[in-house]
Amino acid sequence: MKIEDLAIPDPAKQVIIKSGITELYPPQEEAIHAGALDGKNLVLASPTASGKTLIAELCALKHILEKDGKVLYLTPLRALASEKYEEFGRYTVLRKADGRKIRVGISTGDYDRSDNWLERYDIIISTNEKADSLLRHRTKWMDEISLIVADEVHLLNDRDRGPTLEVVLARLMQINPNAQLLALSATIRNAEEAAEWLKANCITTEWRPVVLKEGVACQNEILFKDGDATRIEEHSKNPAVNLALHIVRSGGQALIFASTRRNSVSLAKKASLEVNSLLSKPLKRFLQRLSEQILAAGERTRISDMLAELVRRGTAFHHAGLGGAHRRLIEKAFRNRKIKVLTATPTLAFGVNLPARMVIVHDYRRYDPGYGYYPISVLEYKQMAGRAGRPRYDKVGEALLLAKTEDEQDYLMENYVLAKPERIWSKLAVERVLRSHVLATIAADFAHTEQGIYDFFGKTFYAYQYDAKAIRGVIAKILKFLYDEEMIEVNGENIYATRFGRRISELYIDPITGVLIREALQIRAPMLTDISYLHLIAHTPDMFPRLRPYSREIDELALFVDQHRSEFMFPVPDEWEDRIAFEGFLGEAKLAWVLKSWIEETSEDEIIGKFRVQPGDIYRIINSAKWLLYASHELTRLFKHKDILPGLSQLMERTQKGVKKELLPLVKLEGIGRVRARILYNAGLKTIEDLKKAPMKKLTRLPFIGLKLAKKIKDQVGGFIKAEEWKKLKKGEELEQRAITEY
Repeated sequence: MKIEDLAIPDPAKQVIIKSGITELYPPQEEAIHAGALDGKNLVLASPTASGKTLIAELCALKHILEKDGKVLYLTPLRALASEKYEEFGRYTVLRKADGRKIRVGISTGDYDRSDNWLERYDIIISTNEKADSLLRHRTKWMDEISLIVADEVHLLNDRDRGPTLEVVLARLMQINPNAQLLALSATIRNAEEAAEWLKANCITTEWRPVVLKEGVACQNEILFKDGDATRIEEHSKNPAVNLALHIVRSGGQALIFASTRRNSVSLAKKASLEVNSLLSKPLKRFLQRLSEQILAAGERTRISDMLAELVRRGTAFHHAGLGGAHRRLIEKAFRNRKIKVLTATPTLAFGVNLPARMVIVHDYRRYDPGYGYYPISVLEYKQMAGRAGRPRYDKVGEALLLAKTEDEQDYLMENYVLAKPERIWSKLAVERVLRSHVLATIAADFAHTEQGIYDFFGKTFYAYQYDAKAIRGVIAKILKFLYDEEMIEVNGENIYATRFGRRISELYIDPITGVLIREALQIRAPMLTDISYLHLIAHTPDMFPRLRPYSREIDELALFVDQHRSEFMFPVPDEWEDRIAFEGFLGEAKLAWVLKSWIEETSEDEIIGKFRVQPGDIYRIINSAKWLLYASHELTRLFKHKDILPGLSQLMERTQKGVKKELLPLVKLEGIGRVRARILYNAGLKTIEDLKKAPMKKLTRLPFIGLKLAKKIKDQVGGFIKAEEWKKLKKGEELEQRAITEY
């Protein structure tokens, strides 16, 4: 079926054809025949790169251009939301019936906002958690949605992300019963079951635009699923590196999945020693520029130095410990085929589109602290394998597991390559998971009676797979907890959220977190300091990522705890009575210490070295801290603890900016972060008034403050720049740049 034959407006067809797509893939054609453009609900389960997103785009255009509808596109990750936002951006040239252009919006953060401004947008990209937050705030435009697209819907099976997606879909079906629902998924065994729950047609296919050859490599020989075998030359002692070199020599790229961040870095280092010799001179020049960009993006650390060095040699690593700017640079360079070997942790398999000619699964086992090693699921393996083969570049993609012995090779072939993915199962009926959703159901007025709550959760995937009665006991226990903690009140058959309960729901925190914050505000530490509040948020179940104390840190952390004992809101467990609880407390103290170091302007590199955390971890800790400090601030206001509000407000600001309090006025300026603010302060420019009076010449001579930024600072503070002075400075900069170029 050709694009020009589709039942969508002609201008939309032209945009798609202009992008290089003229004909539908078989799964896409099947989706059209199944009624995707006729408003039918549909579950499309097909491999990576089989064109699922185009079906979502076609349905979206149909709704907006012909029905004046509104589209909500749900994704599990912020990175994937950003990717989809860019993809849908090509349709903003199209005009609706009223003459206005299609508008695409994105909302992925700040869970205590209703984002009413998105009402003006036609396509809204959101993470599942943000959509859940918007539903809790009863955002009005959510009632106007005519098409719901749920991407990566197989993550219903994920114990962390699955329950939120499940509740969001159930909630959206409750408030928009006539909306079309399009669920996109990897190939799963029980896609039909998910489709029945969603009252949808189901299309399951193994078709891919690039043929996938799966196999197992053992002792420099690859045995493929179809019986083929290939022997590769040995250039390295590491089998994954040998496979990567084999594919790079033939003009392709390799993506190696490692089980841990440390392994991903180690593999990238080993590969770089061999890949460097295969790079052309023009490519080396490009990679040198990319390396410089990496060093210039964000604060320079040992991690960024290592990444920049590897990039110069044509390899890179990609994991959650990298900062966002570095991840984006690496992703773009890999898509443009500049980086030849990319090593990554399995999180890359879910979401971001980074295909390669060869995918190598280095480890099929994962380590879980407290449980040891366990084999990954077939579904996870298939997700990684699905990245093999780049449409438009490759005719064949290869996905390989590594075996050390022939016996292990047989095991991997039978249990992964030839195996079918597992069924997906709801993970909703866990008290820790369900607690927040039960409160939200009451607080957002989705149910007003106990029976109403049971009725709603009776429409979830869990209730469909098991039995609605199976979840009633957990809900009843949660309702008792919420009542005992004064988050809900009962009047006859009716159940209402208290102001405390409603605020907990809106703040998007676990009710347990709310109780801990309330108790801490009432009891307080003998001596209230920044450490008091930082440890408070570290003590809550919502703080992520959590940090564990390494054995070599135990004594130092125990000393830190002893020194700050009077500042903690909660009692320190006895080391000898409960060793596990004590070490847990040390982990919380470590996290508080990391945050304290951050607001005292300790450099990222020093924090990384001292606490063995990585840049991406630092950013996630800071984001969690900002959210939880904000929640603490809001609950402090609710309970009228006015005496501690100013200090908490200042701590929130310092945590966001990573500065001591004297720099707060300076970091409010656009373009001025913690490093530049300290440079200005140390140069005697301590206030806005100082900056207003400062000569431009003084500003431009400071490190990291160029002419453009100096002018930007002056514009913001209301400083006056004489035309003659500006002309002279501009000319001086041009002469300096010319001298550098000539040199």
